[in-house]
Amino acid sequence: MTESSVSLLRSEAKLLGFGFIMALVSSAGQTFFISWFSAEWRVAFDLGHGDFGSLYSAATLTSGFLLIWVGGMIDRVDLRWFGACVIVGLAVAAGMAAAVQGPLTLLVALFLLRFFGQGLSSHTAVTATARYADPRVRGKAVSIATLGFPIGEGLCPILVVAAIAAYGPSMTYGGTALIIIAVVLPVGMGLLLGHGTRHAAFVDRTARANAGDQTDAPRQWTRAEVVRDRLFQLSLLATMAPSFIVTGIFFHQVYLIGVKNWDMTVFAGAYVGFAIAQVSASILAGWFIDRYGARRLAVVYLLPLCLGCFVLSSADGLWAGFVFMVLGGLCSGASGTLLGTLWAELYGVAHLGAIRALVSAFSVVASALSPASMGWAIDAGVTIETLVLLCGAYMVGAVGLMYRLHSPKGGRPFG
Repeated sequence: MTESSVSLLRSEAKLLGFGFIMALVSSAGQTFFISWFSAEWRVAFDLGHGDFGSLYSAATLTSGFLLIWVGGMIDRVDLRWFGACVIVGLAVAAGMAAAVQGPLTLLVALFLLRFFGQGLSSHTAVTATARYADPRVRGKAVSIATLGFPIGEGLCPILVVAAIAAYGPSMTYGGTALIIIAVVLPVGMGLLLGHGTRHAAFVDRTARANAGDQTDAPRQWTRAEVVRDRLFQLSLLATMAPSFIVTGIFFHQVYLIGVKNWDMTVFAGAYVGFAIAQVSASILAGWFIDRYGARRLAVVYLLPLCLGCFVLSSADGLWAGFVFMVLGGLCSGASGTLLGTLWAELYGVAHLGAIRALVSAFSVVASALSPASMGWAIDAGVTIETLVLLCGAYMVGAVGLMYRLHSPKGGRPFG
């Protein structure tokens, strides 16, 4: 990393800190976090795998569709107000999860967790960083901010399993709500002090680009224009693959662990490997993107998860679970950085909130389909190995599609 890059990143330390904490706190509404409560909720409310998966999918789908509208508001609402509302909403969601009394209240809690956690917290983290960071270090900036995702994925499973064993599921989510309000809210708002100056600089930079003062500046696409772009449509089909696959496997991980006869506590440690791989890939992806561009990374970033699916489907040893988690972490880390920068590189940043809200919504929809579909398949007698093998086949198609679209030989021309 050059001295100028370090200087630029240091000047955006508060912005990167805000992005990081929003990515970290999104853990409370992510599948890997919620799934550790699934067994207790299914037993308490007499739900099958398909029943619980359907509740989860319904909640996630609803949050995804709502995200298209609410997520776009980040383009128009002051980031300080937007961020505060998201954090408070996530605290309410965690409190609701602590107080569930039946399937209906569970559905409401799942919706709030998915909407404010997986949806808006993640969306805010990536959009704010990609929009306001200096374009020369955008890839590195997003890679640093999104380190909150792997750190949450590495720490939370171990902490959650221990907390549930010691205090039970209700108190664990109640404690999560308290931490969000007492710690995350004041820290997050403190990091946005002086944001008005940053926003004014962003508005001026965008206005000059639109006026033609920067001849090499990218065109600022609107969301309506992006939706009609064939490159966007096909890219979205491929980039949704990890959301569908990782969410489905993480959601049914307790069942997977039982079928494979693995020790749950030991497997929880695999999230550390997932997190280390994700951090490494995120940092390397940021450097690669700033040097070579996001589209070249898009060609290869799905390969690790593709390989991981075939390993997990063909082996029963605990090592296969760890290999899958590491390979999945590599894909996830690269994905977090890539999808924070690819759309900005292709379509500009003026309407990035609305564009990313649409992308996030489709990602949420993909993550909503797998818990129910895999759950009903499991209840119908389909083996977990067969399901993971089918996921691997999907990944093969996704890798081929991204190569066709984003290699220098295909898709819209580079440069």
